[in-house]
Amino acid sequence: MSQVKKVVLAYSGGLDTSVILKWLQDTYGCEVITFTADIGQGEELEPARRKAEMFGVKKIYIEDLREEFVRDFVFPMFRANALYEGEYLLGTSIARPLIAKRLVEIARRERADAISHGATGKGNDQVRFELGAYALMPDVKVIAPWREWDLLSRDKLLAYADQHGIPVDYKKRKGEAPYSMDANLLHISFEGGILEDPSRAPGEDMWRLTVSPEKAPGKPELVEIDFERGDPVAINGVRMTPAVLLTELNRLGGKHGVGRLDLVENRYVGMKSRGCYETPGGTILLRAHRAIESLTLDREVAHLKDDLMPRYASLVYNGYWWSPERQTLQVLIDHTQQSVNGRVVLKLFKGNVIVTSRSSAYSLFDTKIATFDDDGGAYNQADAGGFIKLNALRMRIAGVKAAARAAAAKPAKAAKAAKAVKAVKAVKAVKAEKPAKAEKAAKPSKADAKPVKPAAAKKTPAKKPTA
Repeated sequence: MSQVKKVVLAYSGGLDTSVILKWLQDTYGCEVITFTADIGQGEELEPARRKAEMFGVKKIYIEDLREEFVRDFVFPMFRANALYEGEYLLGTSIARPLIAKRLVEIARRERADAISHGATGKGNDQVRFELGAYALMPDVKVIAPWREWDLLSRDKLLAYADQHGIPVDYKKRKGEAPYSMDANLLHISFEGGILEDPSRAPGEDMWRLTVSPEKAPGKPELVEIDFERGDPVAINGVRMTPAVLLTELNRLGGKHGVGRLDLVENRYVGMKSRGCYETPGGTILLRAHRAIESLTLDREVAHLKDDLMPRYASLVYNGYWWSPERQTLQVLIDHTQQSVNGRVVLKLFKGNVIVTSRSSAYSLFDTKIATFDDDGGAYNQADAGGFIKLNALRMRIAGVKAAARAAAAKPAKAAKAAKAVKAVKAVKAVKAEKPAKAEKAAKPSKADAKPVKPAAAKKTPAKKPTA
């Protein structure tokens, strides 16, 4: 442990990482440099600076990464239409590669011996942080306190905090913070507390970004989103930077109760976990992006993207953002987005996102061919007959072959059936013969039936009387 002289800590200023800061100083006797990323979590970050200064931290990095986060991480992921297990928009997962990237960049700049994070030994984040760090700095040393210390409960953390004068939020001390929350510009997640029982519904007071759909406005709202090369660039005709655009979509979606999700998911470390998520802007963006793709992508390209999407989503979820396979998939996905340009109009109403129209100069939709009216010869319907027959050829061949096998099997089946009938008859005959034999055996023969004369009694001579 004495070999570690300088550590860069991913620091939020909360209970866990504040305890970790002091624990690193005490356990490793090292200098700690803190790094706090603003990725849109909506919290004031200066308290984190003040806490770090309380414990003698000399170098404190607090960086606004919101634009980079949305531009270089969120938007590329949405070009893939990524959903983990068909539902989760990967709000927590996609933030970790950026934090890992900045951790190792600061470690290099400061010539640090190690990096450290506050992810527990049960979760996915430890994997995401460390896979990213090792990919970008192969020889980096990672210190994961939750896998080393014995402070494995909230009470122990609080006791350690009290012992070392670490300020603790009042609600956490009183046990009134019922959920573990993680927020960024894409979403907010909730875990723990009553959510650890999948049969219990969360309270309405849990949700932070969205109103209840039942309490959302009774009048729908139309929203226009413009796309260029697969990325949204404007809302209702107003161009915005990536972070500002996503912030506005969050506001619109939250107002109309869009983007709530209650999910039991499969963690990479092997267990099932329940989480609740609010992703209002991301839910709108996914629906809009698929709508513009439906107009501009070739059918087979669109289907190929859908085939690859679950793999892409799993790579992001499991922490492989910096892997060669994710980067390879990204090149293919980005290539498909060259024609994904145009406008989508959506209706937001009580938790629903409904596409009402889409338009593009790159549209592959041809009204002359698709119309139900007279197309003027643009499409020869007679061609469909040959198309259908060619596509049915393999199935027709299989049907003919199956019929031939069935016909060839008929004589053998008939012979087998006849043999079975003959065997049954033989068994019946044997069964009928047995009672007759038994009856015959029970009747007496004529010789046996003659009466038997009793044997004559032997005469005994009378004894003479004695004198």
